[in-house]
Amino acid sequence: MRLRPDLSAMTERWTLPFPRYSWRPILTLLVFALVSSCQQQPHKTRIGVVPKAISLVFWQSVHAGAVAAGREENIDIEWNGPTTEVDFSRQIEIVDSMINSRVDGIVVAPSEATALVGVVERAAREGIPVTIFDTGINTEQYISFVSTNNYEAGVVGARTLAAALGGRGKVAVVRMVPGSASTTAREDGFADTITREFPEIEIVAEQYCMANPAKALAVAENMLTAHPDLSGMFASAEPATVGPVQALKARGLVGKVKLVGFDFGDTIVQALMDGVLAAAVVQDPFNIGYTAVKTMAAKLRGETPERRIDSPVKVVTGENLSDPEVDRFVHPNLAEYLD
Repeated sequence: MRLRPDLSAMTERWTLPFPRYSWRPILTLLVFALVSSCQQQPHKTRIGVVPKAISLVFWQSVHAGAVAAGREENIDIEWNGPTTEVDFSRQIEIVDSMINSRVDGIVVAPSEATALVGVVERAAREGIPVTIFDTGINTEQYISFVSTNNYEAGVVGARTLAAALGGRGKVAVVRMVPGSASTTAREDGFADTITREFPEIEIVAEQYCMANPAKALAVAENMLTAHPDLSGMFASAEPATVGPVQALKARGLVGKVKLVGFDFGDTIVQALMDGVLAAAVVQDPFNIGYTAVKTMAAKLRGETPERRIDSPVKVVTGENLSDPEVDRFVHPNLAEYLD
């Protein structure tokens, strides 16, 4: 006959010596505590900031300005952009990803005025406000546009080069990228002003460098070869400026061909000091990034930011490079804001 174990005795041995209270009130208290804890953690506003590219000093300065504004507003800045300024398909992917992650707002510098329209309008349809900065876009579905007045900056570039040439000579233009609204506006401002105000200056060549300094070098070399009597050059952005600087140095044409560039970076600063560059038209990218994020913060507070905000430019030369206000443009304090 098979014996059955005395389970009651075993149960009694391992029973905890606590009263038999109901656990339901305790569980209710725990759930209430968890809910209260979640309610005490407010939603942290997130703004996605998407530049044309991330490598150039210009965009790093924009990043620093965006971070500065984010700190003031207690907003998280999510910074992401393509490696190069011509990769607008990657820029579209980044903006799409930010929409999908439900950021509270997006601040973007469109690499191409038409290509980014669809994704910017998608953000607007899904209730995510967008600020455009640095360069324009072919849609009205944004809350604010923050940039240099690029056409007027081109006007400044033309007058600066004309002064360096004494109002006469043959010049060439190193353009950036077809479809880039900001640089196209600079190039148009330059060309219109030369034609309108300086009849003894002739634009004899224009070529795109595709935002690539190596390509800009090749373009500058071609222009100098095709036009040995060239007396001046205008370059509409940092990558477009670096190539001609190298070409003039390599050919021994420093001071003989007057070069006016745009934006800044270590190579441009050195070129100004060495006299390779007659001048550079310099934007304030820190202010652009700062102001763009500020417009979004205002929108998210229920305010209505200005629709169009211009950021100033300065003409920088070797002579005024050490002026404190110019130095702030050329050497922004990136380390204070960027890890």
